[in-house]
Amino acid sequence: MTSTTHLLYLHGFRSSPQSAKARQMAAYVQQHHPRVTFWCPQLPPSPQAAMALATQGVAQWPREAMAVVGSSLGGFYASWVAQQTACPSVMLNPAVHPARDLARYIGEQTSWHDPAERFFFLPEYISELQALDMHGRPPAAPEMAIIAKGDEVLDWREMFARYPAAQVTLLEGGEHALLAFAEYLPAVARFLRLA
Repeated sequence: MTSTTHLLYLHGFRSSPQSAKARQMAAYVQQHHPRVTFWCPQLPPSPQAAMALATQGVAQWPREAMAVVGSSLGGFYASWVAQQTACPSVMLNPAVHPARDLARYIGEQTSWHDPAERFFFLPEYISELQALDMHGRPPAAPEMAIIAKGDEVLDWREMFARYPAAQVTLLEGGEHALLAFAEYLPAVARFLRLA
């Protein structure tokens, strides 16, 4: 297996590249794997547009040397990217049924990291999420999942069941934000064989 030289990080719903995990991942890569190209784009609310942005952004990346990490809704997106590019993926408390779970968020939303920033989550985004669902497909490349039983937003049993072929780290406690994420960065880097 070749080393990973290009790493895509996908944030979650209402999140941004300013999220704690995105910043920790960026800092870790910069400090320990300075040769790795790291990209964490601000994803638009539309799932279709978000994946178009990601696809466009990695279009020139070497397929055999790229990987993707995603948190929450970003984990759902990471599974889609991994399926399209056959690259290794790491999911952090991944959303498993976002079309079901986000239906109640249709309407105006605020960004976690800047409450002054507002966006609309439109009804058509639900069918866009359904179109991106890779549930039931065998993984196209190795998968790792870090899942907290203490997640207050998503059901850890659903996450665990969704990734039967993944190398799973199941945390007894924890929370949706994975506040202890820094502890798992070396394991993530090893799994992805960061250059």
